[in-house]
Amino acid sequence: MYYAGMSLRKIQEHLQMFAPKNSHHSAIYRWIVKYANMINTLTDNLQIQSGQELMSDEMEYHRLGEQNWFVDVMDTETRFMVASDYMKSRTIENLTRVLKHGKFATGEQVKIIRTDGLKGYPRVLRKAFGVNNKFKINPKVQHNIVIASERGFNHKIERLHNTIRDRTKIMRGFHGSLESAKAIMKGMEIYYNFIRKHQGIDNKTPQQVAIPTLDLGVNKWLGLIKISNSLI
Repeated sequence: MYYAGMSLRKIQEHLQMFAPKNSHHSAIYRWIVKYANMINTLTDNLQIQSGQELMSDEMEYHRLGEQNWFVDVMDTETRFMVASDYMKSRTIENLTRVLKHGKFATGEQVKIIRTDGLKGYPRVLRKAFGVNNKFKINPKVQHNIVIASERGFNHKIERLHNTIRDRTKIMRGFHGSLESAKAIMKGMEIYYNFIRKHQGIDNKTPQQVAIPTLDLGVNKWLGLIKISNSLI
């Protein structure tokens, strides 16, 4: 309900219809932070069946009066957000950490990485993917730079950013700690990948396209729960 657009107080009012002694809206916020971090320990280790192209871009946010960034990497074929992080600054180390996780999630499937004109990306991609177009005639992974002011950026990742903005623009910024902001945005990644259906991929979730075997595993797990309950 939270990531679909409902406020904490609206969620509280909804729960109150079923549980009159429901928790305070601040408790609901703590639940979101707690379980986003908990679920992330599972989803962060998944590897996907990706296409050949990844896109990376950044979104600017302000928290407690300072400039922060949300950096994400998306597989353009499955629409799966393979990596993301909310960070205080776009340092080489921070960007490399995000792209390395994108490398982990996709393995050797990626042939093209598309970014904007941020000057640090060539160095980041050398560290994360071994991209070095300057000295290799036929590198395994190509780096395509798209300058938004010249040709416009790819609409797929811009659509992703619009989805995220639709939710975060009514949150009046992040007023808590950096850790809670990271958890909220990680929850947004989980919601986008595993819950929100996408018309561009036949009204499926990105997970159903990128990790189709995961559904079989979940159904098997649910079946074991039903059997154990019946035995009890």
